[in-house]
This record gives sequence, structure tokens and C-alpha cells, in this order.
Amino acid sequence: MAIVAHAPMHDHHLSETMERVRTDPGYAAFWLLRIGFTVLPLWFGIDKFFGVLTDWDHYLAPWVADLSPLTTHQTMLVVGAIEIVAGIAVAIKPRYAAFVVAAWLAGIVINLLSYPGFYDIALRDFGLLLAALTLARLAHAYDPSWVRSRSPAKS
Repeated sequence: MAIVAHAPMHDHHLSETMERVRTDPGYAAFWLLRIGFTVLPLWFGIDKFFGVLTDWDHYLAPWVADLSPLTTHQTMLVVGAIEIVAGIAVAIKPRYAAFVVAAWLAGIVINLLSYPGFYDIALRDFGLLLAALTLARLAHAYDPSWVRSRSPAKS
């Protein structure tokens, strides 16, 4: 009896996805944003624990630090954990998670606009907020809902 190797279904799905990315600009944009909003929050979130990119603590507005029962550094560690969860959520279900990321970015923009010195970063993050909303809109077309649509009962 000969053993026949079959390509896993995953490989077939991947090749179909790659072909669609190549031929459908909207689908390609959806995947670029999905990858970006998965990788970047993970990267920034993880870096909150290691501080390789920057000293994240100085981005927290003093009034926000005053509201937190934690130290500034501990607050930024919580921020990092939330960003990690957000990145994972976008990877799993961008249809819903993109709105969470957009809301998170809105909070970051408000934080950065509330004291001087970070207006340029606030503007950048506002652009990212718009990109997250674009991902949410594209996900409406390209990421199926978890809620099944019900067809009307037949009489």
C-alpha cells in the first residue's frame, strides 16, 4: 500500500488567502492593518516591561498618574499588559478588537494632549486611531461575525 501525502487543509487555505491578498486591494488592506495592529501593540506592550525603545513612564500625564493607585511605572506595566491583550485580540477577531484598539488610542491621544510636549505623538496616535477604525470597517466586510445571522422562519 502506497502512502500518499496530502497537503494539509491549512496550506490550501493559506494559498487562497495569499492569492486573495494579491488580487483584492481591500482584502490586502485588511490584512496589512490586521498584522500591524497585532504586532505593534504586542511590541509596545512587551517593551513596557523592558524599556528598550524608550522610558514609557514619562508619557503618562501627571493627572492620570495622580488618579492611579499605582506608581507611574506600575501603571505603565498595566498599560503594557492591556496592549498585549489588545494585540492578541486583533489577531483573533479584528471585527470587534479594532474598536477596542481605537478607543484605547483615543485615551492615549487625550492623555498626550492634556499636557505639553507630546502633541506630535498625539497627532501620530490620532492617525493610528483612524487606521484602527479603518481596520474595523474592513473587518466588517472580511472578518465574519461570531453571531450567526438567522434567516426568517418559513411559513
